[in-house]
Amino acid sequence: MTLKDLPIGKTATVRAVGGEGALRHHFLDMGLIPTASVTMVKYAPMGDPVEVRIHSYELTLRLADAEKIEIENVREAGTEAADKKEHGIPMARAIDHPGLGEGGKYHTKAEEHPLPDGTVLTFALAGNQNCGKTTLFNQLTGSNQHVGNFPGVTVDRKDGTIRGHENTKVTDLPGIYSLSPYSNEELVTRQFILQEHPKGIINIVDATNIERNLYLTMQLLELDIPMVLALNMMDEVRQNGGSVRVNELEEELGIPVIPISAAKNEGIGELIDHALHVTHFQEKPGRQDFCDADYHGGAVHRCLHGIMHLIEDHAQNAGIPVRFAASKLAEGDEEIEARLNLDTNEKETLEHIICQMEKERGLDRAAAIADMRFGFIEKVCRQTVVKPRESREHQRSVKIDRLLTGTYTAIPAFIAIMGLVFWLTFNVIGAVLSDGLELVIGWLTERADAALTAAGINPVLHSLLIDGVCNGVGSVLSFLPIIVTLFFFLSLLEDSGYMARVAFVMDKLLRKIGLSGRSIVPMLIGFGCTVPGVMASRTLSSERDRKMTILLTPFMSCSAKISIYAFFTAVFFPHHGAIVMIALYLLGILMGILMAMLLKTTLFKGEAVPFVMELPNYRMPGARNVAQLLWEKARDFLQKAFTVIFVATILIWFLQTFDLHLNVVSNSQQSLLAVISGVIAPLFAPMGLGDWRVCTALLTGFMAKESVVSTLSVLFGTTQSLRDILTPLSAVSLLVFCLLYTPCVAAISSVRRELGGKWACFVVVAQCVIAWIVAYAVYLLLGMVM
Repeated sequence: MTLKDLPIGKTATVRAVGGEGALRHHFLDMGLIPTASVTMVKYAPMGDPVEVRIHSYELTLRLADAEKIEIENVREAGTEAADKKEHGIPMARAIDHPGLGEGGKYHTKAEEHPLPDGTVLTFALAGNQNCGKTTLFNQLTGSNQHVGNFPGVTVDRKDGTIRGHENTKVTDLPGIYSLSPYSNEELVTRQFILQEHPKGIINIVDATNIERNLYLTMQLLELDIPMVLALNMMDEVRQNGGSVRVNELEEELGIPVIPISAAKNEGIGELIDHALHVTHFQEKPGRQDFCDADYHGGAVHRCLHGIMHLIEDHAQNAGIPVRFAASKLAEGDEEIEARLNLDTNEKETLEHIICQMEKERGLDRAAAIADMRFGFIEKVCRQTVVKPRESREHQRSVKIDRLLTGTYTAIPAFIAIMGLVFWLTFNVIGAVLSDGLELVIGWLTERADAALTAAGINPVLHSLLIDGVCNGVGSVLSFLPIIVTLFFFLSLLEDSGYMARVAFVMDKLLRKIGLSGRSIVPMLIGFGCTVPGVMASRTLSSERDRKMTILLTPFMSCSAKISIYAFFTAVFFPHHGAIVMIALYLLGILMGILMAMLLKTTLFKGEAVPFVMELPNYRMPGARNVAQLLWEKARDFLQKAFTVIFVATILIWFLQTFDLHLNVVSNSQQSLLAVISGVIAPLFAPMGLGDWRVCTALLTGFMAKESVVSTLSVLFGTTQSLRDILTPLSAVSLLVFCLLYTPCVAAISSVRRELGGKWACFVVVAQCVIAWIVAYAVYLLLGMVM
């Protein structure tokens, strides 16, 4: 029987894990190992993927992958504890929970080799995905990095200094489940730790799910780097009746263990003190050997120690801790083997040692090492952890998921939620605030115009300040409320944990166009801004999926284009604004789907990456986090308005005001701008956009999409002038072109950084061509109907 056939609500024991390569290794690292208990929770609304519970957390995988996992001993859920092999290990007794920040009494090795005074103490902040690393980083450094409630929020390293300690540097690394990288952001973490050699490690562990988190801890300990363990979310453990015997856990792991609550800033001072101490005095972990010599005859124990003796000199020359290198070789890590530069005889000896271990243990190498680690974790947790009852957060999540991931309610709920977001943004909250700000800007512009006229300011300078700066920049600023409102709702969805559910619900649908459900997260982020959407694609383990997702993300209409949509709907479709907005967003999604199907059959043939993802509990969005995100987006928009857009506005005004001989023109058609834009105007004439001023606005949109509005405001002056040139039909074609043509310079730069210059050029050319074709087709089709 396979996991695919396990009925909902039933529990079984994993008998064997099939498959091969990185995916199988990832399953083992996530706890899907022989003898583990796994419970079938539910199927996605479309029947695939499925959600299972293992080691006290929820994991999603596809039916095709579940079919590779053999199971036995099917039973009712909740009875697995009675079926476990206890190995004679006593259960931990409940204790009064230690106060947050009150570490145990363990002291590491004697203070033998303190670093010289003035040495910069560098720390790697490492932990599983979604365990609170970025929250802790913000508390340690005073930074305001974005925090979200779905796996993979951090996709790149971030540096900061511990508050009050100048000679320190903390690096917030992407979340990983083990030091066997499965995706690109996990590779960032492993390379940093192995190649940049931080002086210390702060390992943050989710105390509500300590079994899964300690798997990474064991590998970090093998690196022989001074380390402290931060038990995060201990307030939740205490509230739900659990506790941790911190002193015993410290003794078992050989490092200081500090209970904290990063979200509430509790225990952080104690954590900093321990981290600084063990790092300054270079106190290495007191334990690295986790293989029990009596466990299953000690086959893994003998294997690892045999490998250590074989490779000790090679590991030293390569700068890799010998215990870490030995365990990685035993797992079959080809990268570590290549770095050790073993000769043929040593490689043959290594293979004999591992094969003997596999024979004695009855498991393949990767499964045997994973089983050894989880066996040690089970032993430690039984001695030191009193598991809490089912948390209120989990109970709440189960109830909410009945609606948001239900078979018949998930898709309608998603459509309703996104529809509500857009309606509130474009028709209610954002629209009202935007109209109010527009009135304020208009009043200020009139007062400035009157003041300049009364002062007798030179007409050219007067034109620059009013027609250039006030009309250009002011027209863009009026759309700030709409952009902030959209980000507010997206932040709520992200912070609550709903984004991960959307990926779960949409996986089967996205697989039909060649993508994984995880691709939905970068694309949803792309509705806010293309740049972070492109960066979020690093969470995808497949290079194929990552490239496809990056190429499709620009089709998701970013918030910078809102100003264009709002401007044209106000001028040409004042009573149908919401309909036009929703139609544009749906068209962008449709074009993304069509493009994905084209790429799937041409440049990116093959299957989508497997869907393996942890589902976090729903959480109430943090007011501070939401406010911080809104401030960051508003600040970025304002910076762009008063830098890029300001410069573009001045440039457009200058080119419009002067001719080739730098004389002030009486008619803008004689200006420099008319000459330049006239070259490309014939390209847009077939769709009713042949006016040189419209073409100029499209050119400035390459720098920043908001510049389209500011340019039109400068060149036309009044909306009536714009209506005299464009018809509603040509306005629609212009909106479609702006929706689909190449994203801004910042977005192209992010594509170049992720994929290289050739792909960035491909995005620019391909999207311009697609935008022209679709805009022209819409112009023709609507022209036949209207």
